[in-house]
Amino acid sequence: MKYPSEIFKAYDIRGIVDTALTPDVIENIGKVLGTLVIEAKAKNNKLSGLVIGYDGRLSSPILSKRLISGVLQSGCDVYEIGEVTTPMVYFANYELETFSGVMITGSHNPPEYNGLKMVINGETLSGEKIQNIYKRLTNNEYIEGQKGNYKFIDISEQYMKKIVSDVKLSRKISIVIDCGNGVAGKIAPILYRRMGAKVLGLFCNVDGKFPNHHPDPSKPENLADLIHALKQTESEVGFAFDGDGDRLGVVTATGNIIYPDRQMMLFTADILENYPQSKIIFDVKSSRLLAKWIKDNGGEAIMCRTGHSFIKAKIKETGAKLAGEMSGHIFFNDRWNGSDDGVYAGARMLEILSRVENPTALLNALPNSIATPEINIMVKEGEQHKIIEKLQKTAKFDGSIEINTIDGLRVEYQDGFGLVRASNTTPVLVLRFEAETSLGLERIQKQFKYVLKKFAKVSF
Repeated sequence: MKYPSEIFKAYDIRGIVDTALTPDVIENIGKVLGTLVIEAKAKNNKLSGLVIGYDGRLSSPILSKRLISGVLQSGCDVYEIGEVTTPMVYFANYELETFSGVMITGSHNPPEYNGLKMVINGETLSGEKIQNIYKRLTNNEYIEGQKGNYKFIDISEQYMKKIVSDVKLSRKISIVIDCGNGVAGKIAPILYRRMGAKVLGLFCNVDGKFPNHHPDPSKPENLADLIHALKQTESEVGFAFDGDGDRLGVVTATGNIIYPDRQMMLFTADILENYPQSKIIFDVKSSRLLAKWIKDNGGEAIMCRTGHSFIKAKIKETGAKLAGEMSGHIFFNDRWNGSDDGVYAGARMLEILSRVENPTALLNALPNSIATPEINIMVKEGEQHKIIEKLQKTAKFDGSIEINTIDGLRVEYQDGFGLVRASNTTPVLVLRFEAETSLGLERIQKQFKYVLKKFAKVSF
């Protein structure tokens, strides 16, 4: 069998179903993953098998069946937890003490996509580890013909009880949640009501066609229904989730979007109050104001590459109590397990907001700047990485005071920054800009437009 190399991304496996990501490919990937767990178990007897869950995409149930079949053929045990959010797979890894799990999800990609997020022996697979799966597939380096044990476990009740027992509201708070027909709709409304919130749910029925809007809270256009509902009701705050429930979007009662780097400010203050001088991680897309906020509140600010696997590796390396990405992934490592969980992040946000009478005033008072949302430039498949490599070698930015190349080019100026990086999930260049004034923002964007056109023949 031939395996399409392009589906083996930087921190997951992802592609178009039945074109590149076929059930046969998934079954053989299952054999490799089962083999990896068996090999890890030889070094760590505490490991007991592989947790498998899937999101609400139309292709997910059949891909799950084929993945389970492949894993079982390797002789590895499977604990299936059914249709769940990605963070619930991570939760099951800890609660069942397997420390290995696979989530079948296309996350925020279009409906025709699907993929795998993978953890083996507590390590989120990325980079070379994912390329190693491709190598082992092409060389048939996996166990097959064995028979592992299968067990179905409903983890949802355990998951909700854990959160409700720990995260406490100071008062009843009224919220609107938009699940975008993603799998978070199965868990978030129930959880928040059990916590004591009054919940108005939008699009909480799981539908892999995503008929109302795309489940990606990082795009302002996908928050229009939530903003409308907030303005029509007396709800105090709004939450939105992506397709697999690991990202959180927040909107005030007046319709202001609180982007994740500002959400992180609120979480940072709460964490540092209980864990002074803690390390706090943020990705290259985040505001300069977040690093200043962390330092001003007595924490240590650490910038990291974008990507959930890179962030988790950095948490392990540094012992950071909190981490976050501009895309909406928030990682709590104080009272939680260090994984990114949009529904849990929403619970922690409710805990903080319930302590005040006016959540909108608290959220709007967070430091802010003039900034763009993510700007995506479509390029040919694989070209985004080549463009970034070329820019890192040749591009010049007049007036810059620092150029950070840990993930693309983040160019710092006295009054702001500009960023261009390669997406690891789709063939796009990702840009973001921030400045103290509108004129400053325009100046930085103008310079990036010039550089991209001159050195990479790309326009935006």
